[in-house]
Amino acid sequence: MTTKEAMKAAYKQDRHRLRTMGVFQIKNQVNGKVFLEVSTNLDGTMSRDRSWLARGFHMNAELLKEWKAFGPEAFTFDVLETLKPTDDPRNYKEELALLLDVWKETLQPYGERGYLKPKRA
Repeated sequence: MTTKEAMKAAYKQDRHRLRTMGVFQIKNQVNGKVFLEVSTNLDGTMSRDRSWLARGFHMNAELLKEWKAFGPEAFTFDVLETLKPTDDPRNYKEELALLLDVWKETLQPYGERGYLKPKRA
């Protein structure tokens, strides 16, 4: 393995250690509705969502509509759970998906309680 390849491999292995991974919610403090999301980079993803909403764009149209109606001061961004990286280099996306499922089951963020649509059976 060349030095460049070794450096690339080390970067890929260590990149998650620099970032906080986990589940967060965007919560409407007026009506209690929540939007849940997972990320391998919580700070970056929450910053991206804040920016999108501030510029009038978000992948969730209902959340965006209420952001515009109630204003940004009506919403909080809260980390619900973090995933601690281990020494074992792996893809954390499966673990994050499981965490998201647990939080969906707990909070039931559908209909009047949230901005997500339930999975079809």
